[in-house]
Amino acid sequence: MFHFFKALLCLYVVVRFLWPMPWPRWIRALIAVILMVVFQHSLISRVVFGTMFSPEVPRAVMIGVNWLAGFILFIAILQVVVDILSLVTAAIRRRRIRVPVLLRYGIGVVALSTAAFAVSQAIRVPPVKQVEIRIKDLPAEFDGYRLIQLTDLHLSRLFEAPWAEETVALANAQNADLIVLTGDLIDGTLQAREKDIAPLGELRAKDGVFTIPGNHEYYFGHDDWMRQYEILGLATISNGHIVLARGNAKLTVAGVNDINATRFGLEGPDLAKALSGAPVGAPVILLDHQPRNARQSAAAGADLQLSGHTHGGMIMGFDRIVARFNNGFVSGLYDVDGMQLYVNNGTALWIGFALRLGVPSELTVITLKPA
Repeated sequence: MFHFFKALLCLYVVVRFLWPMPWPRWIRALIAVILMVVFQHSLISRVVFGTMFSPEVPRAVMIGVNWLAGFILFIAILQVVVDILSLVTAAIRRRRIRVPVLLRYGIGVVALSTAAFAVSQAIRVPPVKQVEIRIKDLPAEFDGYRLIQLTDLHLSRLFEAPWAEETVALANAQNADLIVLTGDLIDGTLQAREKDIAPLGELRAKDGVFTIPGNHEYYFGHDDWMRQYEILGLATISNGHIVLARGNAKLTVAGVNDINATRFGLEGPDLAKALSGAPVGAPVILLDHQPRNARQSAAAGADLQLSGHTHGGMIMGFDRIVARFNNGFVSGLYDVDGMQLYVNNGTALWIGFALRLGVPSELTVITLKPA
């Protein structure tokens, strides 16, 4: 259905924007074929590489593909606006309205420029974002505790080792108490991504570096990746928890598996198991890749849930669509029945839709304060 919708969208661009251009028919036909092929790159990747999440092609190719795909998307949006205005004008004047060629060139330039900017925002090293979150009954010893959340790195041919090295250096420069990675660290097999993931072994924080799986870990061999994370020094939490201490004060950091685990015959998220044996009265920070089950987390006694998965919706306006698939949670801080939920926009994003417009990536430094 996803690929069929993309085909219809591209066909709309060809019929309404490209074909009325005053160019030779063979040029329009060639461009139409190129646009249709580019916009179906995920389907082609699935056929050629067996997955649409990890096309093993040069980085420059994926940047160009996402630029042209973004151009098609933004042209479609602009063309819809032009068509609506033309229909309204035609109804008022009671005659057919012909869209000027110069206007078509204009929206083409706008779409190309916007797509180039959106790709540049998507693939950059994320800026540091400072967030203060207040937690009820936070012990005084943890007042001002600073943790970094990294999520949805999607290390791939688009986000390779040099990008990872810069991101790690930026994270380490924050001198945080704790670093947590809330899933979707990779896109690809261990063999394909071994060099790209290696820089994460340099992450440093006073109380350690911890990670949970996201849905993409399950697509590429969950068990192998969890072992590799441990080898790199990233302590994995699978339906369990660790306890941080400052003197007699305690803080529980729990983590659950992704809801897609059961599709692969593995243990799904088990919040009761994750919190079993946790110290009574200690605030609970829950790591859950997907934000959709936040209300259940609140009911189970979590004080703060850190999630990713949504990439913040990636483009202004699209966040409302993404929110519908995540129980309304898509970006930023929410109060969910007394529990604080922070949905991270993502440190990076999936290689197949590398566009950001008005929804920046983030390297998130969270400072805990008492409510």
